[in-house]
Amino acid sequence: MPKRGAIALSLTTLALVLLFSFKTPDVQIAAGRNTAIVASGGGAAPAATSGPAAAPLSAPGPAANTRPGVTAAPAPSTAPAAGSGGTALKNGTVTGQVVQTRFGSVQVQVTIAAGKITDVTALQLPNDRQRSAEISGIVEPMLKSEALTAQSAQIDLISGATYTSDAYAQSLQSALDQAAHG
Repeated sequence: MPKRGAIALSLTTLALVLLFSFKTPDVQIAAGRNTAIVASGGGAAPAATSGPAAAPLSAPGPAANTRPGVTAAPAPSTAPAAGSGGTALKNGTVTGQVVQTRFGSVQVQVTIAAGKITDVTALQLPNDRQRSAEISGIVEPMLKSEALTAQSAQIDLISGATYTSDAYAQSLQSALDQAAHG
């Protein structure tokens, strides 16, 4: 009996040592066409990349504009992309609807020339909290780039700013709907 007890104690100790020494990776792998993860702590965010991306992820504070465990996912879109054979977008500047998030309002303005999206300007982004303003400043050029590349509201969401990304896509979609229907 003492031999079995010693073996059980040894195996339990070994299991505990292995359990406590296990370190989870400091990267999150997210699939998507253009994916980025906004790191917490005020550091500069990585630029959007083509193909699967790996970027640091750390736990955001409670004021962050995030949903833990959510990675990039394309936003739904019903507007036809310019040149896709669908309804042509009318030239001009169109303002999308204001979309409310738990961190603040999001609204975009789209400029269309020759039936293509040539500029997207964020008129409103969350900025009532310092962290929300930091995140908005980081993701605004990324979301604009996504929209210009996609030529639609079907853009990849940015992990760490999923609420803002989703609202940006919704406001963009409403502007494109207006441009498509006059």
